[in-house]
Amino acid sequence: MEKVLMKGNEIIGEAAIRSGCKLFFGYPITPSTEVIEYLSAQFPKVGGTVVQAEDEIGAINMCYGAACTGNRVMTASSSPGVSLKQEGLSYSAAVGLPMVVVNVNRCGPGLGGLGPAQSDYFQSTKGGGHGDYRLIVLAPSKAQELYDYTMEAFDLADKYRNPVLILSDGFLGQTMEPVVLKERPEAPAFDRSWVVDGAKGREKRVLASYSLTNEIGEANNLKWEAKYKHIQEQEQRWEEFHTEDAEYLLVSYGTTGRICKSTVLNARAKGIKLGLIRPITLWPYPEKAFIPYKEKVKGIVTVELNTGQMIEDVKLAVECKVPVHLYRRQGGMLPTEDEILDFVENKFNLSAVEEV
Repeated sequence: MEKVLMKGNEIIGEAAIRSGCKLFFGYPITPSTEVIEYLSAQFPKVGGTVVQAEDEIGAINMCYGAACTGNRVMTASSSPGVSLKQEGLSYSAAVGLPMVVVNVNRCGPGLGGLGPAQSDYFQSTKGGGHGDYRLIVLAPSKAQELYDYTMEAFDLADKYRNPVLILSDGFLGQTMEPVVLKERPEAPAFDRSWVVDGAKGREKRVLASYSLTNEIGEANNLKWEAKYKHIQEQEQRWEEFHTEDAEYLLVSYGTTGRICKSTVLNARAKGIKLGLIRPITLWPYPEKAFIPYKEKVKGIVTVELNTGQMIEDVKLAVECKVPVHLYRRQGGMLPTEDEILDFVENKFNLSAVEEV
């Protein structure tokens, strides 16, 4: 293992190399461009290939074609670029193609700005393209998780034959932090009976999403639905921080998730029993994390860099048995731990309790 100082986007590229990925198709867009830059310099050393496509639509369709061969494939972009990839992602999910997609979220809508944001939550978790499909979505909050979750993303993609999205942001992608470059264990053996790699000596394989009859179409959709339900049951992931005796909870992911840890510590120093649930999988959303608390805590605050998107999933998870409030910043602005704590104290009238 080696500990180095790297920029977040470069960490993603290094993790891809060490995961056995040798094919990257993309188009530069700030604040994700360092991913393609890093891989352009490093991939040739390991026999990999980077193609700068004519645009994001070309890039995702190149991923589609390459993934059909069973090779590990990745693309990276930022919000408007990921919007252009949606049709290709829907097709990839329908065919069952494993690939890793990185979204270094910028603030929008439109061209927006380059600062950190979480305004792509709906697009990422509810299916940004057409049809009933899902992406597995991982939300790192620091450099080491960018590395670890990128490696894990390739395994999840192969395991479930489904695209996996890593949802980063402009802060995580551009910040330099120490990271331990762990050697990955040998990847598990996955079923490759579907791979299109030449049909000499066997029956041909066809990867297609088009259903010629409604009966076939329904059967295909039921098959995908069953897969997604299995993923929901098996892959919910989250982190809990000082939740054991918590009377109030923060819920936040990614960059704001790490800020909220300081808020929890500051609250504890003032005698306020505040805890944090940090979702790691945004889909499947970690509903199981809330089971012990929906009859126990007095209130929840979601902290988000948008107008309020994840809050809908939190309300569903607690079945409206706990009041859920939103503290938000937008346009690339990050909240401070003190701002969040002030909101919690005022919303639940805790300053008066503290004085007593």
